[in-house]
Amino acid sequence: MSGSVMRAPEDSAVPATLTGQLARHIRAKPVSRADLDAAALFTLDAVANTLAGRNSAPGKVLLDWWRAGHPGNQPVEPASLSFLMGALTHILETDDLHRESVVHPGCVVVPAAWALGAARGADGKALLVAILHGFEACTRVGMGVGAEHYRIWHNTATCGPFGSAMAAAHLLDLDEAQSVNALGNAGSQAAGLWQFLETGAMTKHLHAGHAAEAGMKAAELAAFGFTGPPAILEGEKGFFRAACPGARPELVTAAPEAPWQLRRTSIKPWPSCRHTHPAIDAGEELRDRLAAEGRPVEEVETVKVETYRAALDVCDRPVATTDYEAKFSLQHAMSAALLRPVVDFAAFGDAAREQCAALATRVTLEAADPFAGAYPNAWGARVTLTLRDGTQHMAERTNAKGDPEAPLSDGDMIAKARMLMTHGAVPDPDRLIEAILALPDGGELPDLHLV
Repeated sequence: MSGSVMRAPEDSAVPATLTGQLARHIRAKPVSRADLDAAALFTLDAVANTLAGRNSAPGKVLLDWWRAGHPGNQPVEPASLSFLMGALTHILETDDLHRESVVHPGCVVVPAAWALGAARGADGKALLVAILHGFEACTRVGMGVGAEHYRIWHNTATCGPFGSAMAAAHLLDLDEAQSVNALGNAGSQAAGLWQFLETGAMTKHLHAGHAAEAGMKAAELAAFGFTGPPAILEGEKGFFRAACPGARPELVTAAPEAPWQLRRTSIKPWPSCRHTHPAIDAGEELRDRLAAEGRPVEEVETVKVETYRAALDVCDRPVATTDYEAKFSLQHAMSAALLRPVVDFAAFGDAAREQCAALATRVTLEAADPFAGAYPNAWGARVTLTLRDGTQHMAERTNAKGDPEAPLSDGDMIAKARMLMTHGAVPDPDRLIEAILALPDGGELPDLHLV
């Protein structure tokens, strides 16, 4: 695509509600070739996560469930397929994260857009524009929910349906009024609680799948004239009033001239909760510094991690008894960064948890400035090691590797996708990578051979 794409002005009769303003902003926002190329890389990351998620205990459960309900070669509804893809994408904790909204947009928006786009024969450009629209919708709503929402609610689950609805709206060629109806009914399905963290239940994956499916169904219904509440966000019985103490509705439509929110989204280099990544990043620096000085990590007496409150709320877990618990444990992640040569999938397994258990008990966590005050616009941490002889070593991150301020290179993202696809037993990862990266040129959506 050369230049930019912009829609014509919309019907002024659309309600001047937040979702009306949001839909108008998204539909009018120009898309450049650089935006399409960025969207292709994020699509690659999400699809690689989808395929890798099959090789996991929750993934195998999901695939068994799917096959039981879809025997033979029966036609598959796109909304149902988006549920499966969304759930698979969010399993391994390697999918993207938008900091200001605390939403994982890729695991919701890409599955919905891909499933619907493939069913409708959409070309690559249409798919990528839909993904840009979807990222924009769910992250802008996420920025508006306020910090308190995240203490109880899983933002990806509650804000995600707005993203899948807006992505589907583009692929279904809905007008602005229909798009507002879709957003209204997507928001009425906003749900997803953090209670699963206490037992490590598989619910988090369900959240992403439901968000992908709910928004798409809302858009499909809107195409047939099914109406939704236009003031679903700010209304007296709407989403913000019901679930968002401290909501900041002005952020939903703030700075419309800013880059697409997809360009403000972070890519995960490590397979754990993003809240652990600033500490992992600093920890790897300290590990290498100790090695350069010829000092073994065994000399570390204590580890102090200073970060922001949300990281402690979600990832303060001194003892991790499963892989999944370890991915949500700052204590384990910090120990793994110091004790292991690389923080990969194996760094959260049985052997790694045994290796890291003793050091994890000597890791203390504290919410402290400047990190507490900077969150959620910046996710940072400071790590201080105290050795047996009393000497201290400190490393700090204002932003973590993979953030827009410290981005992975295109080569890094392709290598990550290749690793994930290999984990998911994709027979020819490079061919699939090449096809996805060709989508900005209008290429066809390749067959993922998902099931």
